[in-house]
Amino acid sequence: MGNTVWLIIMIPVSLLFTGIGIYAWRRREPMWFWSGSSVNRSEISDIPAYNRANGIMWLGFALVMWISTILGAMSMKAGGIILAAGCLIGVPVLPIVYGKIYRRYKKAA
Repeated sequence: MGNTVWLIIMIPVSLLFTGIGIYAWRRREPMWFWSGSSVNRSEISDIPAYNRANGIMWLGFALVMWISTILGAMSMKAGGIILAAGCLIGVPVLPIVYGKIYRRYKKAA
């Protein structure tokens, strides 16, 4: 029963982050990071590369979720450890990585 609940929760979460990564990668306008924020086209020097980097960032986080999902289906303990480690490390690392992406592709003033 626990594995079923785990999969019911983790598959949509993993799909969500995968979808964000694919959306960011394919987007024509610059991808934002936080809800409610925006990045103007005039701020970014290479929009396709900027969006691709954002997509890779989100797909990397999604990969951790998928690994946790699969491991959790076999061993709840292993899946929980990967999920906890991925979130504890990933949540603070995501804004740092995004900041580096933004600075790399920001147009010089």
